[in-house]
Amino acid sequence: MTESFDRNCRSCPRLTAFLDRVARDNPGYYCNPVPPFGAADARLLIVGLAPGMHGANRTGRPFTGDHAGILLYRTLHEFGFSSGPESTFADDGLRLINCRITNAVKCLPPDNKPIGAEIATCNRYLANELQGLPRNTLVLALGGIAHRAVISAVRLRQTDYPFAHGMVYRLGAERQLLDSYHCSRYNTNTGRLTAEMFRDIFSKARALLNAPFAERGA
Repeated sequence: MTESFDRNCRSCPRLTAFLDRVARDNPGYYCNPVPPFGAADARLLIVGLAPGMHGANRTGRPFTGDHAGILLYRTLHEFGFSSGPESTFADDGLRLINCRITNAVKCLPPDNKPIGAEIATCNRYLANELQGLPRNTLVLALGGIAHRAVISAVRLRQTDYPFAHGMVYRLGAERQLLDSYHCSRYNTNTGRLTAEMFRDIFSKARALLNAPFAERGA
């Protein structure tokens, strides 16, 4: 696969300065660009927003050690995409099954809000990752920023692909995109995304992966 991650990347001055400060204040935290988790040839690629301060930025694995990962990994396990229902740290032995998790922005942003230039700078890694996917794959975007990052990475027009929870789009001849609200603490606490809604998304994902590509909806 073409480079989809660079642990030594320091291309975004604001993010680099913030990571350096967080590392000084939190000895033992990972505090680097967070690599994707899962096999590069998986047929389900989940794209999140960015590492969380005390989650992936601490542990070095996407959605691990924070609230958002609780619902995600529990649901992955329920639908056969994970060897266990919890992800606690990077070396806990958990395996993803035909699934890979990455982020639109690989570094922790202040207030969990990357700016447009940072999303654009990191987009080359997501583009390379998408190009390396096997045939007949499904991309699951968690939230609007992840959705728009995917659309940018495959060089499609944003206006033709608006984000909507549960929406399915074709991304060329051999890929599809499925949208979901992000499994953040805010979304789950407010009821914007419930556990049942998230299970429905993964039920749809499993059905799309199991169906012959020509028969899938778009």
